Amino acid sequence: MICQVYCLEENTSSTLCESDTKTTGDVSGIVATENKKESKEIIVDINYKGGSSINDHGNGDVHETKDQQQHAKADSSFLHSVLNMSGILIGLGQLSTPYAVQNGGWASAFLLIGFGIICAYTSHLLAECLKKNVKLRNYPDIAQYTFGKKGRLIASIFMYMEIFMSLVSFTISLHDNLGQVFLGVKLLDLSWINTAQALTVIAIIIALPTVWLRDLSKISFLSTAGILMSLVIFVTVGCTAAFGGIKANQSIPVLQLRNIPAVSGLYIFSFASHVLFPDIYKSMKDPSEFTKVSIASFGLVTIFYTALGFMGAKLFGSGVSSQITLSMPRHLIITKTALWAVVLTPLTKYAFELVPVASIVERKLPSSMSVKKKMFVRGTVGSLLLIFVLILALTVPYFENVLGLTGSLVSISVSIIYPCAFYIKIFRPRLSKIALAFNVVLIIFGLVLGIMGTVSSSKSLVQNLGKQW
Repeated sequence: MICQVYCLEENTSSTLCESDTKTTGDVSGIVATENKKESKEIIVDINYKGGSSINDHGNGDVHETKDQQQHAKADSSFLHSVLNMSGILIGLGQLSTPYAVQNGGWASAFLLIGFGIICAYTSHLLAECLKKNVKLRNYPDIAQYTFGKKGRLIASIFMYMEIFMSLVSFTISLHDNLGQVFLGVKLLDLSWINTAQALTVIAIIIALPTVWLRDLSKISFLSTAGILMSLVIFVTVGCTAAFGGIKANQSIPVLQLRNIPAVSGLYIFSFASHVLFPDIYKSMKDPSEFTKVSIASFGLVTIFYTALGFMGAKLFGSGVSSQITLSMPRHLIITKTALWAVVLTPLTKYAFELVPVASIVERKLPSSMSVKKKMFVRGTVGSLLLIFVLILALTVPYFENVLGLTGSLVSISVSIIYPCAFYIKIFRPRLSKIALAFNVVLIIFGLVLGIMGTVSSSKSLVQNLGKQW
């Protein structure tokens, strides 16, 4: 589903994805195109600073410059909102879920389902925080309203970390699947770079011009393409089970406790798109239905991930790769379709994922600077960042470790710990002891799993790097 967004710069318009966000799950899911006024698509408020001022419990006001002022038309129906939320939740997580189920054991699927329920609840908490002050428009606004400027800074740091680490994961996936598509092909006769690496470099070069675009409406079709690619992957895995000549009779362990910390990072990454939910809330005709939207969306996506996880694990068993497409039979046409879907997905997302970073850079530039110079600086910074992402992805090509580290280090904080902390801070005087205890338990649960998962994923990453070097 595509959301329509307007950026009020002088004599310009562009499609942006919420200026402080990821995000991960799938940022391009809510990036949109300039359409006609009669369009039924959602128009999302993407203010960086939010309203003209925010009552900050004595921690200062959030000020807004003229070029950041923007008003959203709340015209999103219940169905539109469900489709948008589901669209941004389905992302890289679908590739790793079968691997996570196999390595964590079938009982670990209860953790996956549990994360879906908890994240639906914390999305509800964010909505309650937004109700408290109508001038709150996005995730950083809530952070500043509750914990002041330092809270906003910390929340922003975590969000940009998630953007960067997600880009690295996308690029590793691009590299791995390109290697499968062109398996056996020798592109260059060089010892220091293999075919998959060379093709990844070429793919990034192809994607670089999109980073320079300021008006993303010119490539808004890529947003829709990214969502379609996710559906293609699911369908091709299903077709492999039905028509690929592979029996889904592999055994899945009951539970492997030693792998749970690492697996939890993969699971939580699949549901971490909370920084985008305030936009969906603000775009709804009836915001009071947001909780129902969350329940419906997380319900659908949890079923989607659970089905895909068990399907992949039963098909390939202990041989399942950290990316399900790498385990599919190479001779099948549906496998080639799935591989190309994964290859094309990152190319549809780079420009949209880098929008928040580029927007921050542009806002920091002197107002006296010409539009062309601003575009040059913006494009240069975006290009350098993408090149750095490429270098890091080729240096650390361990998809499951990077994705698990992202989930444990960043995603669990943004999707569980912070929303509960925001809610407690704002509503503490009105909370019952049971409600307070429940949210504190969730924070502790998130902290424990986050620390354990970060240690586990980091340790595995270091070990893999040691073997590589």
